[in-house]
Amino acid sequence: MPKPDLRHAKAYVVTGPTSGIGRLAALELAKHGTVILAGRDRAKLDVMQRRIVRGGGKAVAVTLDLSDVASARRAAAEIAALHLPIAGVLNNAGMREAVPTKSAQGWDRTFATNHLGPFAFTEALIPHLADGTTIVFVVSAVENPERPMAKRAGFLGGRYISAEASARGEWKSPNSKVPGFDSYATSKQAALAAALELARENPRLRVNAVEPGLIMNTGLSRHASLRMRIRAHVIFPLVQPFVKAMSTQSKASRLLARLMRNDAGATGIYYDESGDAMKQTSQEVRDPDFTKRVVAETRALLAEVG
Repeated sequence: MPKPDLRHAKAYVVTGPTSGIGRLAALELAKHGTVILAGRDRAKLDVMQRRIVRGGGKAVAVTLDLSDVASARRAAAEIAALHLPIAGVLNNAGMREAVPTKSAQGWDRTFATNHLGPFAFTEALIPHLADGTTIVFVVSAVENPERPMAKRAGFLGGRYISAEASARGEWKSPNSKVPGFDSYATSKQAALAAALELARENPRLRVNAVEPGLIMNTGLSRHASLRMRIRAHVIFPLVQPFVKAMSTQSKASRLLARLMRNDAGATGIYYDESGDAMKQTSQEVRDPDFTKRVVAETRALLAEVG
């Protein structure tokens, strides 16, 4: 399709823009500027791009596999080469596997997709971002072992030992009885720690994190049991209006778009599903020494990938 002139449009980068809250957030952000759609499936990206263009917006598609650090860096370089005035970067893409698999680097795919890839992608973009650019990491409150709904579901919080251990698929004991919960919670804890530390390291930028709320009918539930999938699509929508921690795709996507526009210029904030500052996090995330260690270990691990 013909390429529109994007040079003078405010631009927003959205990872995971072809499904779930990422798709709806991308459509919302298309009302405010050019959307750079970054995802794994080129065919789905092209469909999304055409939809935005048909609606009068502007979009460009960039192939990105966040489980592969090399792909993350290539995508960042391709985006930088567009020379667009980037106003925001939404690190939305994520996954949870019940049966662990390995990334291109031989690392736990969930930890690579949810933390290592977004970190490498963001660090590669930062030198090309203007002062005041907003970066938002979509994380999860299941990193907190005291989160009531997470505890009832079987999460034990982040089980971080080190970046290397997490890349090997090793988690601090005791471990959750539910397959995939430790890797997911730990990867989201590391992403949250990195977001808060990047905010401290880069005062010229606006770096925040957000818990979008418990949304049971997203792609993250595709590896759940049949019983859980039935609950997600039939029961949870009925109780959602009465449970604060729960949300919907439309509500969460509007929150993401609002945080990306960041009219208040906030930075270093961890937002909850209502757009308020999160009142409770894990003890580790509250410790600046922990967030510094996560970032230092992540950089050391990523340095091994040429």
